[in-house]
Amino acid sequence: MLLGEGVTETKGLKVEEIRAEAEKNIKCPVNKALYYMTEFINGQMCGRCLPYSLGSYEARERLRHIVWGKGTEADLFVLRHVMNGMIEGSLCKKGKDTARFVLDWVATGVYEEHVEGRCPDEECAALREYRIIPGKCVMCVICKEACNYNAIIGEKKAPYLSGFPPFEIKQNICIKCGNCVDTCPYDAVEVIERKAKVGV
Repeated sequence: MLLGEGVTETKGLKVEEIRAEAEKNIKCPVNKALYYMTEFINGQMCGRCLPYSLGSYEARERLRHIVWGKGTEADLFVLRHVMNGMIEGSLCKKGKDTARFVLDWVATGVYEEHVEGRCPDEECAALREYRIIPGKCVMCVICKEACNYNAIIGEKKAPYLSGFPPFEIKQNICIKCGNCVDTCPYDAVEVIERKAKVGV
């Protein structure tokens, strides 16, 4: 369950129950907060006071930045500031509880890792990349057949012929579903962090 998706029947749930759903189904604390804020806005937020309503939308946007690999230290600063403002300024318990839930997840330290380009729980797809290791790829076509999005290019190696390049994953098409990793019998597909890719 990624990017605040997966559990959709939450409109009748209380804020504590939405939090419990997030805790039960999602590992990554950033993803938990994004899921929570999305479901909270869609079903529980009344919007009767500005710190509560504006803060919720602002928090969701900052969380999206972080999950999508675009997060900065400024996003973390604003997120903390907005949540503290919700605790002080919200007129109801729901707004205050929401801010406390998010701040609990922020306190895990994982948010800073996301800003640096890592998701320790490997749930945030934007922070990882799938690559085929040329030295291990035998051009067997298994991964290509397993990819439902035509993100893998390459030709099956023919006997007694040379010049076949190893298969390659087109990063602009890959949705990071992991099918290629699961099906490759040669462990020729690796998952790398975005930080490792860009050398930050």
